[in-house]
Order: sequence, then structure tokens, then C-alpha cells
Amino acid sequence: MRTHMGIFGRLGLAAHRRRWWVLVATALFAAFAAVWGSAVFSDVSESGFEDPDSESARAVRVLEDELGHDDVDVVAVYRSDEMRVDNPSFAAAVERVVDALPEDAVAEADTYLDEDLGETERGMLVSEDMHATYVPVTLSGADHTERLHQYDEVAEVLESSQLDVHLGGPVAVESELSATAESDVVRAELVTLPILLLLLVLIFGGLIAGLVPLAVGGLAILGSLTALRALTYVTEVSVFAINVATILGLGLAIDYGLFLVSRFREETGRGRPIAEAVGRTVDTAGRTVAFSGVTVGIAFAGLLFFPQPILQSIGWGGIAVVAFDLVAALVFLPALLSVVGPRIDSLRIPLPRRTVTGALHERAGGWARLARTVMRGPAVSLVAVGGVLLVFGSGLASAQLGSTDQRYLPEDAGSRIATESLTDDFPAGGLGRLHVAVVGDVAEDDLEDYAERLADLPEAALASVERTGDGIAHVLVAYEGASDSPEIEGLVADVRSAPLPEGAEEVLVGGVAAMQTDNVAAIVEAVPVTVAFVATATLLLLFLAFGSVVLPVKAVLMGALSLSASLGLVVWGFQEGAFAAVLGFDAVGTIDPTYLVLITIVSFGLAMDYELFLLSRVREEYLRSGDNTASVALGLQRTGRIITSAALLLVVVLLAMGTSGLLFLKVIGIGLALAVVVDATLVRAVMVPATMRLLGGANWWLPRPLRWVHDRIGISEGGGEEDEPELPAAPRPTGRELERI
Repeated sequence: MRTHMGIFGRLGLAAHRRRWWVLVATALFAAFAAVWGSAVFSDVSESGFEDPDSESARAVRVLEDELGHDDVDVVAVYRSDEMRVDNPSFAAAVERVVDALPEDAVAEADTYLDEDLGETERGMLVSEDMHATYVPVTLSGADHTERLHQYDEVAEVLESSQLDVHLGGPVAVESELSATAESDVVRAELVTLPILLLLLVLIFGGLIAGLVPLAVGGLAILGSLTALRALTYVTEVSVFAINVATILGLGLAIDYGLFLVSRFREETGRGRPIAEAVGRTVDTAGRTVAFSGVTVGIAFAGLLFFPQPILQSIGWGGIAVVAFDLVAALVFLPALLSVVGPRIDSLRIPLPRRTVTGALHERAGGWARLARTVMRGPAVSLVAVGGVLLVFGSGLASAQLGSTDQRYLPEDAGSRIATESLTDDFPAGGLGRLHVAVVGDVAEDDLEDYAERLADLPEAALASVERTGDGIAHVLVAYEGASDSPEIEGLVADVRSAPLPEGAEEVLVGGVAAMQTDNVAAIVEAVPVTVAFVATATLLLLFLAFGSVVLPVKAVLMGALSLSASLGLVVWGFQEGAFAAVLGFDAVGTIDPTYLVLITIVSFGLAMDYELFLLSRVREEYLRSGDNTASVALGLQRTGRIITSAALLLVVVLLAMGTSGLLFLKVIGIGLALAVVVDATLVRAVMVPATMRLLGGANWWLPRPLRWVHDRIGISEGGGEEDEPELPAAPRPTGRELERI
């Protein structure tokens, strides 16, 4: 039997011929990655939520460049239920800690014991019940990154008191968020791997077949860390990029391994020699995996259009990780399959008719029956499922955008307890602050008048001139309430629109509330370009894969509908708190748009991933039979179990992320899991067969000029021409026969 293979098939054959070299090189790389790549956590950034070119960021830079850093970074809250703050032992404990603070790391630390404080200022540092005090600390670092590095040293001293102590403030919250995220992701991966092995063994019905995709997944984790550390040398990489990239890298690698191992078992089941089976596997499933990876990579590339470093680093990290997953799947895995060979079916578990590649009567398979049921009433199926997705998506209308702060930490997190204690226990400790940079030569009286006007604005608690310099002044505007509330958003707008003081050249407004406003505006501005890029590139790739103009448009539209439903569920579950009791969190009442963007981009890539796997096999059947209806049924039968199994494995990985104590990891993990479930069930199993049945032959419509293009550069599974034996199955039903069933 002669098989004509394309470039992917030749790649598979090359991996087969040099299998031992590939495996040795992989082992050396894994050892290197375990040592060098695992050190990535010391090189990543713990910030990156802010648009560096926004007005709020510029305001902070101008003030720090001209007047120095003067904001509170850390707040240490000391409490004793037995002693009051006027007890000498309480006072001595606080004074001892403050005196021990490292002078090179701390610019300023105030206590209620300072003799130069007025009674009002002293009273602000003492709780209303007189059993607690807080110490505001300003760190000396030249920039935010340096201050984050100083925090660990300072925190150790501040926590060395016999009093009950919790550390809060922006730097403490940011540090605890990143540290918790890092530990939670490591824990999730350690918990996930044994579960994935069990599921893979059950899916394949054998231990060896289950271990092979898991080997690709383990290699993907090491490769992900190595790729991300390499990226730290050329761009800022957020610690949260590691969380997302390694989890998704693991899930995608196992998915790709599942598809390739399934096809390999199918090919060996046809009686092919190992070399030919490996080549054919990479030429078909490997080809689809490659374009699937490119599709997911395009989705990650959409994050590069957003100005926030956290989104850009996740974008670069995602691209790097997907690229590594593809190398592992298309080079390492074929070499491993070549060595394992027929032993892939060793140590089988007797699970008849339950494995993803078992020989089945193709007309009697459950997925084929589902497709036939859907295609008997395609309009009804399409309207019913479309209606459900629209209902789910309606939750997006109630979305209230907010920011990530201490509320995203668990209730028992020290920085959350401290930060919230400032609001609950101290008269003025919980006030938010807008930092206004007034640039220009402004007289002192005009500055005072300007501050008075700002103090009279609705929602402003007070305003004062804090510092002045040569051509620069710092005006502070304080407010009560959450920084991401609509009222405070209105205050930011009012301050920015207020008339400038005489002599001012420019006024820049910064602070947490201003940063939130700027971030939302930057995300909204970047969305149209991102959507245009991702949609256009995806349409082009799907055209190359399917050889159709209609199917790519249908796929993108369905992906958008599925995505809106998933986002609606996220808003309903997390913003409105419907998932709070089950997942154990306090509803914030808002949702950070950063995570909505991330869920949108990644879930769209995953949706196109499954679309490509299904329709590539449908097209393979269509090229053989020319019968649209039969091809849909048989394509779904051959891929339904595999796609469902892949989705299940990915959902397990994402749910592990969702068990984190951090609300934002819950949002990302559960949000992506919901997107995968919706897409792999309602969309893939119902909407795709229904729409393809309604469209009929129009599915494969391709104008002559585009057909010429596709014939030369198109890529789809089953592209090689060959004489191959059929699977042991009954004769293929035609569309007419399907309609009679």
C-alpha cells in the first residue's frame, strides 16, 4: 500500500527515523528546564494591571520624578484585645518594631507615639475602641518594582511583634495576591496530574496509552516555565501569566496528545506498520493539531493590542507556550509513539465500547445517533439551543466593571483583614485618595482656591495641597467608598473636568480610582482592533483548513454566540454572587474587565480549536463520499468521544485553577471551564450539525479563484491521497438513508 504524505507526514517519518535522538534531546531539555525554567518566579513582575501611558500613570510618574515617592505602601495594623493603645506595654511593642525597620528600605513610618503629631492626626491612627493602631509605611524604592522587592524585608520586621498584626496597603495586597497565585497554581497542577492520569486510563482503556499524553503534558509544564523565563529577558512577564500559561499549556498539550494517540491507535488498528502509522497520524491529526495551535496562538496574539502589561505578557506567554506544545506534540510525541509502537495498547482495562478509539458500528454509535436526531429537526434544534445561549448571554447587560483589590483575596488573608480594618475600625483610615499633579507656575493662593473647589465636588471628603516644587504641585483629594463604584468614577470625571488654576499648564489625575477609569477606557478602545485582528486571522485559517467560505463565517459567529453565553454566566455567577455559596467567596459587586478580556480571548481560541477538530474530520468524510448529511453524522461519530474527552480533561485542569482561594483565579478558571462545557456540548453537538444540515451543500461553497488558492496552500485533516482500508464498520449511510432513520 502506498501512501502519499505531505509536509506533516514527512515530519512524522523524520521523527520516527530519529526517534532515539529526539527522546535523548527531550530528556536533556527536560533536565535543563527543571533547573533553569523553574527559576522563572524570581524574574517575573507582580504588577502590570495599569496602562503605562494612561493619565493616571503619567500623574504618578510626574509626581514621583519631581517630588519623590510619598504615598503609603504598607499599613501595619496592631491590635490587642487585652490592652489599650495607652498601655505602656502596647506602646513599647509598637515602638520596638518601628525602631527595628531597615533605614535603607523605609522612607517614612508614622506612629501615634510621634511627638510632632497633632491631636487630630494622632487620633486618626488609633481605632475607635482604643485597642488597635496602624502604622503607615512609605518605602524608599525608586519605582514600584523595587518597592515590591523591599516589602519582604520590611514585612518580616513589622510582623515581629507579640501583638496581633496584619499587613495591608497596596504593596502588601499585591504581594499576597501574587504569592497566593503562585502557590495555588503549583498545588493545582500537583492535584490535577493524578486525576488526569486516571481519566486518560479510563478514556483509552489502558495504562500505557493514558501515560503517553500525560508525558506530553508534563513536558509542556517544563517547557512553559522555560519559555516564560526566556521572555523575561525581552519583556515584562507578569506572575499571573505563569498561572494562566502553565495551566492552559498543560491542558492543551494533553488535548493534543489525546488526538494524536487516538489517531495512532486508529491507524495501527488498520494494520499499518509503525512507521507508516506515525507518518499518517502526523499527516492527518498532526496537521489539524498544528492549525489548531496556530488558531489558539492567534487568539493569544489578540492580547497584545491591550496596553496593560499583564495582558501583553499573558499574550506573549500564551504564544510561546502554544508553540512549545506544538513542538512537543509534533516532534516528541511521534518519536515516543515510534518507540512504544504496539505496546500502546498494553496493560489494557476491560472497558468494552468505552474507549475513544474502539471499533464501533458507525451507524449505531451514540454520536451518530445524536447527529441524526438533531438533523431530523435542525431548525427546532438551532432555535432551542440558540435561545438558551441568548438567555445565558443576557447576563452581560448587567456587568459592572471594577478593579482587583483586597476583595479578591480570601477572607482570612492578612492584607485583606488589615486593609478592611482601616475602613471599619479607624475614623479616616479607609479614605481613598486621588493624586492630582498640577504642572505649571501656580501661585500658592490659586492652589488653595483650586483645592477648595475640588473639596466641594460631590463625593469628595476633603482636598488639600500636599507638596509643592518647582513648577509642580501635588493636590490630594480624599473620598469614601469603593474605588470602582459609579460615584467615585464620577468624582474622577469631575476632578478632570474642573477648571484649571491660573498658571497651570496641565493637570493630571492619578490614584486607584483614576487608574480603574483609565483601564476600562483603554480596554474599550482596544477591543475593536483586537476583534478585527482575531476574526480576520481566524477566518483565513479556517478557510485554509476547510476549503469553504461559509464554514469559517459560521464558526466565528457560533463562537461569538457561545462566548457571550459563557461571559453572561460569569457575570451572573461572580458579580451577582450566584456561585458564591458553592465556590466559597464574597461577591464583590463588580468584575475586573481584565479577566473578561482574558476569558474572551482564550475561550474563543479553544472554541475554534474544537471546531477545527470536528469539521476537519467532517470534511475528510465529505471528500470521500460527497454526502453532506452523512459526513456530518460520521464526522461527529468519529470525533465526538475524542472532543468530549479532551474537553473533560481541560475542564479538570481549569476547575483546579478555580479551586484557588483567589477570586480572580476562580473567575478565570471557572469562566473558561464554563466556556469549554458550553462549546463542547450545546454548540459542537447540536448547533454545528443543525446548521450544517440546514446549509446543505452550501457548507462547501467556494468560488473558483479561492478554490485555486486552497488547492495549493489549503491544510486540512485527511489531505493526503491514499488507498486505505476501511475501519471495521458497516457500509456508510447516505444522507437519504439518514433521513429515513
